[in-house]
Amino acid sequence: MDRLVRAMTADGMVKAVAVSTRDLTERARQIHTTLPVATAALGRTLAAASMMGNALKVEDASLTLQIKGGGPLGTILAVSDNQGNVRGYVQQPHVDLPLRPDGKLDVGTAVGSDGTLTVIKDLGMKEPYVGSVQLLGGEIAEDLAAYFVESEQIPTACALGVLVDRDQSVKAAGGYIIQLLPGAGEDIITKVEGGVMAAGPVTALLDKDDDPETLLRTVLSDFDVEILETSPVEYRCYCSRERVERALISLGTEELEKILEEQGGCELTCQFCDKVHTFTAQELQTLIDGIKDAKKQQ
Repeated sequence: MDRLVRAMTADGMVKAVAVSTRDLTERARQIHTTLPVATAALGRTLAAASMMGNALKVEDASLTLQIKGGGPLGTILAVSDNQGNVRGYVQQPHVDLPLRPDGKLDVGTAVGSDGTLTVIKDLGMKEPYVGSVQLLGGEIAEDLAAYFVESEQIPTACALGVLVDRDQSVKAAGGYIIQLLPGAGEDIITKVEGGVMAAGPVTALLDKDDDPETLLRTVLSDFDVEILETSPVEYRCYCSRERVERALISLGTEELEKILEEQGGCELTCQFCDKVHTFTAQELQTLIDGIKDAKKQQ
């Protein structure tokens, strides 16, 4: 089961979050039939969104992470609720690229590095918070660390990883975000950097043990770590027939009458999950009549 762990060092200088996301990444792979490099890129983005979304302690808040790198994968999008449950998609899930010289999936090239990483926080206010940074290399973790430094002025270490098995299923996935709090001096920075270097690649750590608490304790081995909370996370889509109906109504009568005339009915597939919402000719006509009646009453 996928889990997220939030922690703080006993000296109060470092806060950290880690997540294991094998199951939800595998669910995303099955929904979108992603090939390995797309699985890795989407999986990293989902893990990052989960950790960032869980940090929003406002009810019904959501966080959207959007990566447009100009690479063959196109746009990658992940949305998290305030618990860290996520959903997402990649525009071109069937991109296949040769491995890098070191034998790893070439996520950087697939994502591209000519574009932006955008974070949208919807806290239920009138306007959502939007922060955007230029991509550095498209590997996602370093781009996210740059976002925290540039947009939120928080020195951050971030690692994200997805290990794809020989049969293309997800063997391990997850990551961590470690952030320095105000007052943290050079000695703290050195200890964090040393721990990150000594721990090694996050995929290898998760493959050995997918417990996010173990991951944090390994990376922050020079600190006394206090666990603040542990929570389950999953792939969760909030689509419903009512939402799809509202989307159809927003098209207006002319557009709906055109669909009715040309197609008779319509089938809409949710971009986040594999659910298909079908509307018959009669149901579309009912929506059109409803819009017309509402206009008459205005």
